[in-house]
Order: sequence, then C-alpha cells, then structure tokens
Amino acid sequence: MALDGLRARVPLEWRHRLARQRLRLLVPTGRWRALPDALVIGAQRAGTSSLYRWLGAHPGVAPSFRKEVEYFSRYWPRGEDWYRAHFELRAGRRHLRFEATPDYLFHPLAAARAASVVPDAGIVVLLRDPVERAWSQYRHMVRLGYETLAFPDALAAEQSRCAGDVAALAADPDHDAKALLLYSYAARGHYADQLARWYAAYPRERVLVIPSTRLFGDPAGTYATLLAFLGLDPWSPPAFRNVSSAPGRGSAPAIDPAARRRLEAEYAADDRTLWAG
Repeated sequence: MALDGLRARVPLEWRHRLARQRLRLLVPTGRWRALPDALVIGAQRAGTSSLYRWLGAHPGVAPSFRKEVEYFSRYWPRGEDWYRAHFELRAGRRHLRFEATPDYLFHPLAAARAASVVPDAGIVVLLRDPVERAWSQYRHMVRLGYETLAFPDALAAEQSRCAGDVAALAADPDHDAKALLLYSYAARGHYADQLARWYAAYPRERVLVIPSTRLFGDPAGTYATLLAFLGLDPWSPPAFRNVSSAPGRGSAPAIDPAARRRLEAEYAADDRTLWAG
C-alpha cells in the first residue's frame, strides 16, 4: 500500500521518463535475459491489471518490469533484445516470467509474432461482456484525454478513425497502429475472431480463457485454476483487490441507452459462451 501511495504521488510523465531511461540501460543486456513463459493477452478493460498484480505477487513468478510491454503490437521493430530487457536475467533462481499486454488479443499480427518468439508460452485471456467492455474503454480514453466525443459519436466515428491504420498495417506490418488501438471500442468485442488467430498460432490446451465475471466473482478459485494451468505451486495473495477500481472514483455512469442497443445488436450473432462464464 505504501508503494502504491508513492507511485500515485509521482507524476505519470516522470514515471514514464524514468522507465524509458532504465530500459535504455537494460537493452544491451537483453541477450542474457529470459523470454516470458506466459502472456496475458487481454481483453482490454477486462481485469488484466488486477491479474498482473495477483500473478506477479506469487513467489515463483517474475513479472515483466512494466505491465504492458506492447512488443507484439506496437514495438515489434525494436527487436528481441529490446523485448528481453523487460525481464529478469537468465542466471539465478528460476521463475516463471510473464507480461500482460491487453492489445495482443486484438492486434491482427500479435499472435503470429508471439508464436515466432515464444512458441511454448502459456496464453491467458480475460473476456468481459463486450458492451460493458466498450463503455469502460471509452471512459478510460476520456480520463486519459484521448477522447473528446460523446460515446454514441465515438462509436459512429470508429470505422473512419481506424480505417487508416488498417490500411497502413496491410501495407507495412511495422506500422504503429495507435488510432486503431485507441478507438476500437466496438471492434474489440468480437472475441471469436480474435481468439481464432491465437488458436491458429497456439494449441488450444495452451490457451486459458477466463471470463472476468469469474475472475472477480471467485478470485481464489480462478487464481488456483490459473496456477495449475501455468504449473505453479498453490499460493494465494493476501487480498484480491481490483486495482482498476480506484477508491473515491464512485460508481460508473450509465451507458447511453441508444449506444447500448446499438452494441447489443452488433454482438447478437457472436458466441456469448466465450465470455458469459
């Protein structure tokens, strides 16, 4: 708790600057660092921050130095030594290493890239009701200052905002599709298509799908299932706190009814058993 309080008092820009400086020092040591044994690949706004904290607390685990490394989505051109710089050295005590980047589930090239670098990794997926997930992502983008449109207008503008990145990725796989990742409120909820890419890259027995309702409704049981999937010894953190539910933030405002109906209609044909839990 004291460390969390200290982080909250340090301006975000300074924390990012310090992290970048540290990373520059670590990149030359990348060749001596381990690759991850597991990836938490999303979905965005489905509980990945909490899971990163809970799993990273296990005594047999060494999490990445920052949660969202984004190598297989935005930073692929930076190379493998840059990626390895986010993990512990291979020498010393053996831990399970992992990172959690929620963009990996959605990014069209992430699955194939991950399979080429960490083909034996365990893949962990959290899925949330896609309507609630889209609304949560929108509010998150508003808080970060990226979004100024009302939610119905943002949904209406999504295709035009993202089209340029879709075309650019087709022409240049190294393109940084920032707009696509920021404004894909509705598109991220089509989980079946996204999971199909990962099932094509990894055997199904190496992919664990967890509904976020189960993660927060039965955190101890879900955590035990996750540890067994990853081959880790049984253990439990002192508390299962939802780290995305900030004290004093209050309850979330209700989604615009018309926007809800629009999204429900869009997802009506999707396989709801993927996320309903």
